[in-house]
Amino acid sequence: MIRLKNEKQINGIRTSCKMLSAMYRELIPLVKPGIQTAEIDHWVRDWVKKAGGKPVFLGYKPKKVPYPAAICISINEEVIHGIPSKRRIREGDLVSLDCGIDLGGFISDQAVSIEAGKVSADIKKINKITNECLYRGIEAAKAGDRLLQISRAVEKHARSNGYGIVEEYCGHGVGLALHEDPHVPNYPHGANPKLNNGMVIAIEPMINMGAGDIEICDDDWTIVTADGKISAHWEHTIAIFAGKTEILTDPLEDLVF
Repeated sequence: MIRLKNEKQINGIRTSCKMLSAMYRELIPLVKPGIQTAEIDHWVRDWVKKAGGKPVFLGYKPKKVPYPAAICISINEEVIHGIPSKRRIREGDLVSLDCGIDLGGFISDQAVSIEAGKVSADIKKINKITNECLYRGIEAAKAGDRLLQISRAVEKHARSNGYGIVEEYCGHGVGLALHEDPHVPNYPHGANPKLNNGMVIAIEPMINMGAGDIEICDDDWTIVTADGKISAHWEHTIAIFAGKTEILTDPLEDLVF
């Protein structure tokens, strides 16, 4: 069931989103070659605690094994849900960060892909196109229209640039829980509800340099491209109102491109 949010709830979600984006603004400059991904996770835990929130991913348990970190860090061929470890970021890596904050019961969700040091032209291109897919999807999200218009917009831009689309994972409703209805796929598929005033959703293109096929690693969390090629991931939480659509999380492109 899709839960429409009232003004008070959207205000709470908005505040959580602004906190999350503020965290990213401090974090992104630290994500450089040489840093361990576990160091990033510890930094995020400390920042969120001091800010008065809770890392919503930490201990999240849709599976037998809860997610063990505050932030997902997925590098190169890792699509999503990478677990922080002693692994060090290297020059030329594409590092996708995905994080959410629970602020008094109001949930935010945002992802960004960061270019570590000097990266290849191919990585620069897929990162830029994936970011553009996100905004094409947001532009298509209008009250009174249908959800799969978002999916068509994302798919069209990704396919026209020769990229694969991850089909098994998608965006989602968010705000009062981390994952709510509806599913927001990155290609036209499944239910196609009307976009109504008060809907809060996370749009998150996961775009692959090669095919869209994926595999799940032995840790039961990390998703990788089946062909080992690079994947990029961007996400915003948005609210849909009659007459306008608001991006609740703040843009971070000035720190990446």
